[in-house]
Amino acid sequence: MLRGALHYLSEQQQIFNFVRNNRLARGFANRFVAGETVDTAMEAVRELNAMGITASLDLLGESVHNEAEARVTAKQYVDMLDRIAGEALDANVSLKLTAMGLDVSEDLCLRLMDEVLARARDHGTFVRIDMESSAYTQRTLNVFENRLYPAFRDHVGIVLQSYLYRTMADVEDAIRLRARVRLCKGAYKEPDTVAFPDKKDVDDSYVRAMRLLLTRGNYPGIATHDEEIIDEVRRFALEQGISRDRFEFQMLYGVRRDLQQQLVEDGYRMRVYVPFGTQWYPYLMRRLAERPANVAFLTGSMVREMMSGMTRRRRKLRA
Repeated sequence: MLRGALHYLSEQQQIFNFVRNNRLARGFANRFVAGETVDTAMEAVRELNAMGITASLDLLGESVHNEAEARVTAKQYVDMLDRIAGEALDANVSLKLTAMGLDVSEDLCLRLMDEVLARARDHGTFVRIDMESSAYTQRTLNVFENRLYPAFRDHVGIVLQSYLYRTMADVEDAIRLRARVRLCKGAYKEPDTVAFPDKKDVDDSYVRAMRLLLTRGNYPGIATHDEEIIDEVRRFALEQGISRDRFEFQMLYGVRRDLQQQLVEDGYRMRVYVPFGTQWYPYLMRRLAERPANVAFLTGSMVREMMSGMTRRRRKLRA
């Protein structure tokens, strides 16, 4: 019921118009989205860099419907890569193949990705291809493994989701290729036929994939806010003698900022996924709708961060 309500709200233009002009709502959105423009996103990256945190920028938007829209999106990513290089920021970019026209034409998508990745290569930076719902998993991997990675192997990586049954095999394929992987749990609502329905199984799959990527992978991005899994990553890496420069933790913008900073202080590499753009309202609502538990997760994140800050202040007062 909650999922349906959130999906409904995400499609209501009049509510979006209200939210964009509502101070409280905008304040909540600004916590998790870095504004609507490249300028606001770059400012967010500068602030993260000042704290020792790297970033991955993502321009929010829906799947494009024609070649013109795909070309506009590709141009925005090329410009973004130019800005990152020109301002000497420690950041890369993330994008979805559907934003590059995959649903319009695979040939169009490949041509536009060539343009984006060529610019990333020129600047010596990196593009992460986000994974979408399971309907796109095989298509995304085919494009990545057969076309993009062979041509731009040092400048492109992929995302794998531990909640899919197929992921361990995909991890093995990525290791064989020496491809860089961001490992996440997965946020889309998927049927039991393709994904683990229970959190424990998703977590177990994540830990198995994480161990493989840490021991045999190529600089994996361990994307999670789960403290138990983070503790296991730290324990396993120490046990196996895996140095902290062989992987990085990744988290979402505005989520567990206290934990992000703590990991940096402990000597780990941290990258934050920074979404921005005019489509922030559908982004927020649909991310919540994909898994209604995210509502409690995000609000809980804010509470935990507040409590952590209070604890730190008390310790300083006692010192």
